[in-house]
Amino acid sequence: MTKTNRKQLHERLWSAAVQLRANGSMKLNEISEPILGLIFLKFADVRFKQAKEELEAERGKAQGRQAPITPDNYKAKGVLFLPEIASYTYLMNLPESANIGKAINDAMKEIEAKNTDLAGVLPQDYTSLHKTPGENSKILITLLKNFNQIPDNIEGDAFGEIYEYFLGEFARSEGAKGGEFFTPQSIVKLLVEIIEPYHGKILDPACGSGGMFVQSANFVKAHSKTAKIMNEIAIYGQEKGSSNIRTAKMNLAIHGLSGKISEVNSFYTDDHNSVGRFDFVLANPPFNVKGKDKNKQIVIDPQKIKGDPRYYLGLPITGKGEISNANYLWMQMFASALSPQGRASFVMANSASDAGNKEKEIRKKMVDAGMVDVIVSVGTNMFMNATLSCTLWFFDKRKNGTERQNKVLFINAQDIFTPIDRAHSEWTDQQIQEIASIVRRYREEPSFAKATAGKEGEGKYEDIKGRCKVATLDEIKTNDYSLNPGRYVEIVEKEMSDIDFDARMKELMSEFTTLTSEAHQMEKKIQEDWKSIL
Repeated sequence: MTKTNRKQLHERLWSAAVQLRANGSMKLNEISEPILGLIFLKFADVRFKQAKEELEAERGKAQGRQAPITPDNYKAKGVLFLPEIASYTYLMNLPESANIGKAINDAMKEIEAKNTDLAGVLPQDYTSLHKTPGENSKILITLLKNFNQIPDNIEGDAFGEIYEYFLGEFARSEGAKGGEFFTPQSIVKLLVEIIEPYHGKILDPACGSGGMFVQSANFVKAHSKTAKIMNEIAIYGQEKGSSNIRTAKMNLAIHGLSGKISEVNSFYTDDHNSVGRFDFVLANPPFNVKGKDKNKQIVIDPQKIKGDPRYYLGLPITGKGEISNANYLWMQMFASALSPQGRASFVMANSASDAGNKEKEIRKKMVDAGMVDVIVSVGTNMFMNATLSCTLWFFDKRKNGTERQNKVLFINAQDIFTPIDRAHSEWTDQQIQEIASIVRRYREEPSFAKATAGKEGEGKYEDIKGRCKVATLDEIKTNDYSLNPGRYVEIVEKEMSDIDFDARMKELMSEFTTLTSEAHQMEKKIQEDWKSIL
């Protein structure tokens, strides 16, 4: 199946899910988990049938009497064992009069019973998509037929692509809230490309739907000759949302991965005894979490985290004894988990680069320790919340004792993007490599020579006005320990062409006209409402 055909399949499958929502009373976020569960079920069925054919063929070639095929034979191939009632074919062949929701629930229970790693993971609420049993069954029959479009001979990691496509679309439909469990692929790809997790233990203490792990595995797959990815990396995650954990575990399973993911509040609990244990940390933590919410309820209790070795550089406490902002708790969580050769990459709010008071004191200690390696400024529209811009941070303990120890590379990537639609952008693989190559030139490590062998234009690192700048510790001190790339990289003002200007003005005028019309309609409605009241 070509890339174009896969894209068309993704869009066709998604369109059917959206149509289902349009014809019913459910919101997309209410059907996300059941839909992802059915994608998982179809994936498990295809893999099971393929493994069954292979096992039977192997038995046919063997001499003498053979023991019967057991669930362990499937597990040895890394495939989930499916009882008959859990097969997609069985569910598709049920009469329309059957209770389809109950049948799917039973299928999920049987899969979990035969594959204990998935206990408590698969959705089992398929009888509650609609209050009327008959309508509930119709919805599920439509969904089953929809996902049955996925061919049994689909190759490679196609199911993983479908699952991630749906995760992205569900996140997009939820706007800013969707960013809590899903980090756009292009952002994750760059995080992974720069820390290069070839081999070792990987931690994400805010793992959401598990995208950091999937892209790390993809990186290993692209750069390693081994077919057994789990021999190269070990996956550890923490997440406080039970729904997110279920989504993440299904995501891992669909990609042929497994890991230890704990349902805990990472501020209070270090379930993996992380200090000094991990080779890589990747994360997109919630930004700017305050110690107390707007109702003055405690969100992070400083007394509960006092003395926690993860927060070894101090707590960001206000004069009132409250946690001012959790950004520097997350950063210490990542830094403390690293082994002596460890690397971390994570998404962070722009404000963290210049934050003052106790946060500044912690940042100063990080910079003086030579831990901060690279800071990348990212433009708007890269996340589900269209107004959100951010900064990517990279820690590297390997640079201790090297020429880079008292230096930080700043990159301005705000003008590097490819629009998806008016409100969302992404990086292409070529753009990801454009940014990553700057870091490789700066580091001049063996991976740089390997990655650039035979390529032109990949010479030694040089500062580029408007794009990148290596700042010394003295320069950072002069800038009062600010890690805002704008302080170091001279931003080049680009002239807008007449064509760009005209197109942009037409777009803005159209938007202004629409908003004005909506405002007039709203004004009219308010007047009518007031008249009815008075």
